Amino acid sequence: MVLMIVDAFEAIILPRRVTRKIRVARLFYRTTWGLWKAIVGKFPNRKTREALLGGYGPCSLLLLLAIWAFGLVTGFALMQYGAGSAINVHEGTANFTMDFYLSATTFFTLGLGDVLPRSTLARTLLIAEAGLGYGFLAVIVGYLPFIYSSFSRREVNISLLDARAGTPPTAGELLRRYSYPEGQVALRELLAEWELWCAELMESHLSYPVLAYFRSQHDNQSWIASLTAILDTCALVKTGVEGVACQRQADLTFAIARHAVVDLSQVFNTTPRGLVEDRLTATDLQRIRDTLGRHGLKLAGGEEADQQLMALRKMYEPYIYALAIHLRQVLPPWIPQKKGKDNWQTTAWARESGLLENKEVTTVVVDEHF
Repeated sequence: MVLMIVDAFEAIILPRRVTRKIRVARLFYRTTWGLWKAIVGKFPNRKTREALLGGYGPCSLLLLLAIWAFGLVTGFALMQYGAGSAINVHEGTANFTMDFYLSATTFFTLGLGDVLPRSTLARTLLIAEAGLGYGFLAVIVGYLPFIYSSFSRREVNISLLDARAGTPPTAGELLRRYSYPEGQVALRELLAEWELWCAELMESHLSYPVLAYFRSQHDNQSWIASLTAILDTCALVKTGVEGVACQRQADLTFAIARHAVVDLSQVFNTTPRGLVEDRLTATDLQRIRDTLGRHGLKLAGGEEADQQLMALRKMYEPYIYALAIHLRQVLPPWIPQKKGKDNWQTTAWARESGLLENKEVTTVVVDEHF
């Protein structure tokens, strides 16, 4: 009973990270997530895999609630059994099965009356369980809307980033789209908004790690990809982009974003690991320089700038890559590998019926706007 109460309190109510390793919730997620990933990995279709992975977060939260309730019911049943099963049974005999039945009906406030306590200790346990069951369910269920509101706030900026950095979001595309006159002012405001987003992400996901398993509405979007794109952008700005006067804001956003990545990797016990493939090759870096140069922005070059950029990347890439592997997410590139459409430019109906015959015109207008 104490184990379940403490675990539920730490997982739902306590607004801070719990470093204790032996926890029911921690064991539950480590076991079920690994098993679920292995099962889902057998499906060949990517959309099916994403749909199944997306259902894990909400289902796991409900299943964990059921485990806590089952543990409390079992605990009270064991106490009744230890007290000698002092109960009057309408049909059958007093045994542990009847103790468990009495405990369950009391915990969920059914009160059927076919099994009744006949000693003072048994009545006291029944009253305690009724009060605890009512309070436990009310408090835990009452926190579910708060958890879902935290998820919704996280997804708002991710959706807004679609038209600002492409799909999936990339640092090179973000800087290119903010190369218009007065774009540096808007870019500074964007980085300030993402500084606040990263702080909220760290606080909410440290307190409620289950939120990390909640996936975005679109398969090509995720909080991992968006956070990576913002870190990449800050790294480029910190390295030096001529015409972009928001280095100080980039420093602040990079600091809190990196802080969130490192702390979350500790929560999920994901050891930093080197990337299998370099996300930013020399060819891609030159493409970024050429693309930004054509839009009036000059990215700092030379060996010193390249070393500074590499040093910044080493501060976060190994951590966020380990998180991505653990959560079955994909890190975005630094620059789009080919020209594509943002999510707002496409619909399933249009793809099926060919309604977007003027897609080239639409893309040109959007590019000119940015």
